[in-house]
Amino acid sequence: MMGEFMDFDLTIFWIVIARAFLSLVVLFLICKLLGKKQVAQLSMFDYVIGISIGNFAAEITINLDVSFIYGVVAVVVFGLVAYFISVITMKSMFLRKFLMGKPTILIDHGELSREGLKEVKFDVNDLLEECRNSGYFDLSEIEYAVMESNGRISILPKSENKPVTIKDMNLKTSEKSLCANIIIDGKLMSKILGNMNKSEEWLKNQLKVKGYKDYSKILLATLDSSDKLIIYEKDKKEIKNVLE
Repeated sequence: MMGEFMDFDLTIFWIVIARAFLSLVVLFLICKLLGKKQVAQLSMFDYVIGISIGNFAAEITINLDVSFIYGVVAVVVFGLVAYFISVITMKSMFLRKFLMGKPTILIDHGELSREGLKEVKFDVNDLLEECRNSGYFDLSEIEYAVMESNGRISILPKSENKPVTIKDMNLKTSEKSLCANIIIDGKLMSKILGNMNKSEEWLKNQLKVKGYKDYSKILLATLDSSDKLIIYEKDKKEIKNVLE
């Protein structure tokens, strides 16, 4: 370790910093080219492209024996290939299925599909976890579960378990707005509170009414445009695990 510090070269240090910065710029431009899909909905092909580009960027940043220009060319080529593939898969269903994959049914009419689970290399625990992530803790409530080509699970609940909508009840609705997170993990988000046209004094009065002397016991507090304040306390209760 001491030898590494003795061999420290300030010139190389600044070169690495410069290459790292330029690599980030190139990666950012490539991601802008590919769009949000590369970030939010990774197919198997997108995943391979993303790993490859990341490896190239890391290599040209810290390996000074590698030509930076050649590394940038490799990143750009992979980015252009990914962009070209995204264009042609929008025009060809066959290529889309081949390169991006296709949806796989995991639950069909309330029954588990062993063939589907086997195809996507899922076991029952994996499926249960994904269902819980979607808000379903009981498989008997699910009519269909489909793994999309990007790996996400889409769930259609049984008719009796579908949530009742405003349309079903023939009720008039008012426009909803985003909730502002004004307290996070016991810390006041002053700028957010100001954007909601509220003062810290107003918030303290509201918290006092609800029985809070300060922010320390609050995990999250949200405020909407109708001044509805919702508080989530830091949970100190012991939770017994019943999942496997």
